[in-house]
Amino acid sequence: MNHRNAWTPWLFIGPAILLLLVFAILPIFVSLVISFTDIDLVGLGNWDAIEFIGLENFINLFQDPLFRQSLYNSLVYVVIGVPLVIICSFSIALLLNYATSKLFTIFRVVYYVPSVTNIVAIAVVWGFLYNQDVGLFNFVLDFFGVDPVPWLEHPFIAKLSLILLAVWKGLGINMLIYLAALQSIPNSYYEAANIDGANKLQKLRYITIPSLSYATFFVTVTTLIGWLQFFEEPFVMTGGGPLDGTMSMALFIYQEGFQYNEFGYAAAASLVLFILIIVVTMVQFTFNKSDKD
Repeated sequence: MNHRNAWTPWLFIGPAILLLLVFAILPIFVSLVISFTDIDLVGLGNWDAIEFIGLENFINLFQDPLFRQSLYNSLVYVVIGVPLVIICSFSIALLLNYATSKLFTIFRVVYYVPSVTNIVAIAVVWGFLYNQDVGLFNFVLDFFGVDPVPWLEHPFIAKLSLILLAVWKGLGINMLIYLAALQSIPNSYYEAANIDGANKLQKLRYITIPSLSYATFFVTVTTLIGWLQFFEEPFVMTGGGPLDGTMSMALFIYQEGFQYNEFGYAAAASLVLFILIIVVTMVQFTFNKSDKD
């Protein structure tokens, strides 16, 4: 390879690497540095006012009841929301893959539409559905003689309400991933199973689910990271209330950084969230590797 050809690959990947460094790697290092300072709005205009405070932000963070509440809420979102998204998207993809009617082709679009719909528009519609006095959900419950449910007025029920909304919104993309993976399974596997006399449940257990292991791993990793960064739904639906019952870590970071201008404190919280995501992702990769072995 001559000298000119040696630089050709860098010309193609160079812009992507530059964007990665500027918009992903560099902000992480900047966040790491300012997390050890007391930088705020004054310090942003006058760097001489910024002081190095060591681990004080991190110590205050774990003594902050609101941060601990946001950490707890984020874990609840992950523990309930991630399995629901995976199970529901897999089940819907399975039904759509086996069904041959043109009606189910329309359902593929129907299930995907929420994923590309603006969250503000979704919040307006679901806000009416969840309305305690005139909402559709309580209207249906009232028809069956059930007392109205405070969908967004009770701290824990509000968490569940946001999870339901986020699961509905997040089904589309994961459903498409599972659908593509299902259609890539060779028919010869199922033909061989038919010859051996396997029933549908056995084919699902021993052919379909193992063949989807890579898709499941990808969906699990991306979904879990997304739910740890749960932000849009509590931001537009509840603002973190009631009684901080829906405050997520991402919303906590946003409020500290952009509403209270405590940039150093927010950077420390974002670093904790970053480390949490890295640890959880590494655990998933470790389990996936052990399964392969």
